[in-house]
Amino acid sequence: MTPTSLFYIIIAIIIIDFIVDKILDALNAKHYNDPIPEELTDVYDQAEYQKSQDYKTTNYKFGLITSTFSLIVTLAFLGLDGFEFVDTIARSYSDHNIIIALIFFGIIMLGSDLLNTPFSYYKTFVIEERFGFNKTTKATFILDKLKGLLMMAIIGGGLLALIIWFYEVTGTYFWLYAWALVALFSIFTNMFYARLIVPIFNKQTPLEAGELRDKISEYANSVGFNLNKIFVIDGSKRSTKANAYFSGFGSEKRVTLYDTLVNDLEDEEIVAVLAHEVGHYKKKHIIFNLIASLLLTGLTLFILSIFISNPLLSQALGVETPSFHVGLIAFGLLYSPISELTGFVMNHFSRKFEYQADDYAKNTYKSEPLVSSLKKLSKNSLSNLTPHPAYVWVHYSHPTLLERVRNLRRE
Repeated sequence: MTPTSLFYIIIAIIIIDFIVDKILDALNAKHYNDPIPEELTDVYDQAEYQKSQDYKTTNYKFGLITSTFSLIVTLAFLGLDGFEFVDTIARSYSDHNIIIALIFFGIIMLGSDLLNTPFSYYKTFVIEERFGFNKTTKATFILDKLKGLLMMAIIGGGLLALIIWFYEVTGTYFWLYAWALVALFSIFTNMFYARLIVPIFNKQTPLEAGELRDKISEYANSVGFNLNKIFVIDGSKRSTKANAYFSGFGSEKRVTLYDTLVNDLEDEEIVAVLAHEVGHYKKKHIIFNLIASLLLTGLTLFILSIFISNPLLSQALGVETPSFHVGLIAFGLLYSPISELTGFVMNHFSRKFEYQADDYAKNTYKSEPLVSSLKKLSKNSLSNLTPHPAYVWVHYSHPTLLERVRNLRRE
């Protein structure tokens, strides 16, 4: 195979992925006006339903613009040998492979962020603002950007530097060392994400003593679940949308509730949401997802080790000097169809796990408070109640609201 042939394969993958994604988006958009199922007629009144329709339509049109812009920029960058240009700049500063790679990816990431920031700004301060969701200040928006870039530079740059060093020292066996590094990092972040990462962006406070905490503790004790760490996060500083999540293992396990969730839901509904999260833990879903992620990472790194030394990868992107960092970009583009496939599989398991967690909440607590909480959360985020089945299958990590309600009410 020639570099030109591989270049056209990469272009074909990018274009086909775009076309498939836009077809799915269009199919989903055609279902926006479908009649609301009987089980969900109490979610919206007429004015709220019209607002949700407008919100979905606005996001659909905006998504079409942003993804088309991204496609054009990507194809232009590839066609004009943009990677060769950036690689030349990086090599003008150093002849050390790791330094070159860090400068190369730094330029790519900064360029990408600069191009995407206007769209992100418009999404936050125009669309989300128009529909009453945005609580982010411009100062918070800028600070979040800077913090994100700094974390990417420190953590992402550190991991990349170590992986390249493994490659230079061990050759094709680098994938084993890289896999071990990623595994350790993944386990560490799963353990300490709430303690180390979340405080960089949000303030967390222990749920204060009172009726809600007593009800949560009573439920946790009833299912033999040791839960001392219950935190409330200031999600309202950015959005009115609500969420809750479970994180950590062993002594580090904790439940985090968004303050918007605490404010929007009744105590029983919050306990039901918590029961769902406990279900994920009891059913070992967190462990499964971690192990599956590590196995997929190992497989990806093994396949990468087979091809990364082939200069064809770099040459396909128009870069004459073969390198690990350019080969990594080419491999990522070529591997994307497999990533899509594994994503479908993981989404299937995720939807299955959501049913299991719902069932656990239903069997150990109550179903109706969970039903009402799901309806309120859908209403407050102007969710789509009638998504296209194909769109759900490809993109949804959770079952639809209708499917969850029917499952919770099934005898």
